[in-house]
Amino acid sequence: MSQFLHQRPLHNPLSDPYPISPRNSINFQRPMSLLSRTTLLVLLSLLVLLGIILPWTGTPVFMFPNTASSLAKWRDYTLSQAASFVAKNGTVIVCAVSQPYLPFLNNWLISISRQKHQDQVLVIAEDYATLYKVNEKWPGHAVLIPPAPDLQTAHKFGSQGFFNFTSRRPRHLLHILDLGYNVMYNDVDMVWLKDPFPYLEGNHDVYFTDDMAAVKPLDHSHHLPPPGKKGRTYICSCMIFLRPTDGAKLVMKKWIEELQAQPWSKAKKANDQPAFNWALNKTAGQVDLYLLPQAAFPTGGLFFKNQTWVQETKGRHAIIHNNYITGFEKKIKRFHDFGLWLVDDQASESPLGRL
Repeated sequence: MSQFLHQRPLHNPLSDPYPISPRNSINFQRPMSLLSRTTLLVLLSLLVLLGIILPWTGTPVFMFPNTASSLAKWRDYTLSQAASFVAKNGTVIVCAVSQPYLPFLNNWLISISRQKHQDQVLVIAEDYATLYKVNEKWPGHAVLIPPAPDLQTAHKFGSQGFFNFTSRRPRHLLHILDLGYNVMYNDVDMVWLKDPFPYLEGNHDVYFTDDMAAVKPLDHSHHLPPPGKKGRTYICSCMIFLRPTDGAKLVMKKWIEELQAQPWSKAKKANDQPAFNWALNKTAGQVDLYLLPQAAFPTGGLFFKNQTWVQETKGRHAIIHNNYITGFEKKIKRFHDFGLWLVDDQASESPLGRL
């Protein structure tokens, strides 16, 4: 199935298509006789040379005005425009991605496409390479919210760069809520096995998943679990659904405050998840919270390590998170081992095609 089946060919996501102004006709009224034969030969030779050499040298496309113009429009593409373009039934599905994670993005998109929700996906690009690559393949589905973070160390879990990268998340989500949309956030090291939306029962403010690997009863409570040894809960910040309510916005604002109060340091290599848990714990009495069923949204520490439980809950799994393991290669190998690395053979099912 062609990747182009996923695109909206008639809908321009940009309110301003950035038309290229026509050249001044006066510049083209000089007689061609003023150009010598030698000049024409030199120009022709140069064009041929550029056509042969540039594809091999990787010369930046910014050297060429037309291409630069087509890319520059995405620099001015706003989150408001992007959300309006992808939203369906008032809902946006969001991920945040930098260039090294593009294979995981593609794997995740294949699984979402199989559930017919790919058109709702908005990729928040954390670098310009990702912004341009996604919009080249799938126009309108990626936006970059300046400033782009320094990504030199953003891919190592526990690093300051990783903290800076993930701490932008609640601001993005709050912005989308302020625009009036429901928003589902996913990390891209996830795979959808079923449509998760039927599990979003009721009209709660915030839906989330437990990050603990201990097995819960199938009929477990949907309330916020009790705090653990560190005085807070262990909720995963990698799969969240929010409605545009005052309660959900309050949680996002408190999450931002907690991140500011607990900055990264060499002694305390923080990440965004503890701050999210503190935000939930401190707003629990004011916000309608809902814990999603463990059987449908298992943590990687359960799904990939307890095959007895997997067999007992077969057919119930909606979204699988490949956490409890670090490193690109290790995550890919684990997905391979469980038949969940889809991009090698099913890339055509992704809106991005083969990258």
